[in-house]
Amino acid sequence: MKQLSYKTLEETGYSGYLLKTAPERVIQFGEGNFLRAFADYFIDVLNEKTGFNSKVVLVQPVGKHNNTAPYKEQDGLYTLYLRGFEKGQKVNDKRVISCVSRCLNPYDDYEEILACAENPEMRYIICNTTEAGIVYDDSCKFEDAPPSAYPAKLTQFLYRRFESLGENARGFVVLPCELIDDNGKALKECVMKYARQWELGDRFEKWLSEENIFCSTLVDRIVTGFPKGEQESLNAENGYEDKLIDTAEVFAFWAVEAPETLKEELPFERAGLPVVITDSCKPYKERKVRILNGAHTSMVLGAYLAGKNIVRECMEDDVIYSFMKKAVYDEIMPTLTLPENELREFADSVVERFKNPFIDHELLSISLNSTSKWRARVLPAMLDYIKIKREIPKCLAASLAFYILFYNGCEICGDGLSAEYNGRKYTVKDDVSVIEFFYAHRNDDIDKLVYSVMSNADFWGCSLAEIAGLRETVTKYLKDIKSLGIYEFIKQLI
Repeated sequence: MKQLSYKTLEETGYSGYLLKTAPERVIQFGEGNFLRAFADYFIDVLNEKTGFNSKVVLVQPVGKHNNTAPYKEQDGLYTLYLRGFEKGQKVNDKRVISCVSRCLNPYDDYEEILACAENPEMRYIICNTTEAGIVYDDSCKFEDAPPSAYPAKLTQFLYRRFESLGENARGFVVLPCELIDDNGKALKECVMKYARQWELGDRFEKWLSEENIFCSTLVDRIVTGFPKGEQESLNAENGYEDKLIDTAEVFAFWAVEAPETLKEELPFERAGLPVVITDSCKPYKERKVRILNGAHTSMVLGAYLAGKNIVRECMEDDVIYSFMKKAVYDEIMPTLTLPENELREFADSVVERFKNPFIDHELLSISLNSTSKWRARVLPAMLDYIKIKREIPKCLAASLAFYILFYNGCEICGDGLSAEYNGRKYTVKDDVSVIEFFYAHRNDDIDKLVYSVMSNADFWGCSLAEIAGLRETVTKYLKDIKSLGIYEFIKQLI
């Protein structure tokens, strides 16, 4: 079987969209599955729908192992599958992505990478170097080729532009996709530190600040990556071998903090893509954390104790499904500031994402570090709901009861706390201090256990036991669960 290439596609009679030649206008630090199924997909659609006419240069950000060969062999082409539910219909779409021109390795091709900055057409910088990638390391030197830290590489790249094209050179639009708050601001701060550490001059620092746009962004798409076990059948179906197949869910969303003028330059809206250019990502992050992540965290511990194993199973059970919907639509949505129609549309998409038949999302994997997750994802909505409605939200309070019950283990084991409920044995995994706390309270009665957990300000940032009615509600729920069983309790609650 021939390997994927433009020639192979021509021979197989492929009739989909392809862009064989175009200027390189995007450089992307990160060649992994996520960006290829997210940002590069968006650029490919922009090329097709709006004549954006841009190729992307991929840069392998870390690691001395060279991963660039398949891109050269396949002319930068790869097949992307988007799979899941959309508007009630099962979707399994395929697209050959043709926006990538080449892939470079910083240890073998560093001068070639920096030379891209000299290209006046080059305008956009995308990166996803993981949450640990945006970090300032003062051991990095200007003469390093390459320096270890990504922001140091970026500073060298930006300086090459300034040095080669002058202070009147057009700057870059920088679009970081790392999962940290204010990622654009954090990246810019690191770059400015290197500019000062390396004494690159006031004129360069002025150019950095005035001619370059560092956008903070919020990204959202589950990317399942290379389809292990399916590649042979997919290749046979396509009639070519693809070493770079990528898979992802259908849903995607990208919020970009940037000036309004960028809407014309990056015509995502005209292409019908789910990208919002806004003055603040905060409302969109709050929506994602409270609705998507909050739905997970409020549901999964109780659902696991009720006998479920994966998220899709929960959506197929009327009781668990109804609990999740009540938590999201009745208790979480009223605490958010975006228009109700946008919130409802997003919540509807979350339900469809949870039903995705192509993703087996295990409840136990979601349960990891549930203490910090509950604090970040559920507690803010609960506090806001109580403030707005002046009553305790039933489902969110029940999620705290589920947390306490799930964490009520009996023995510290190598990587967590051994626990058992209704014949199901499992291991609670969290920070050592959390595990030791629950082990110390393993023999408490319900009243004492609830008070101890809720009054632990190290867990929650405050004492939840002081919130009027909450401790009593959680205590009652745990006693009801003990007498009814957890599934019957959830059934009666909703």
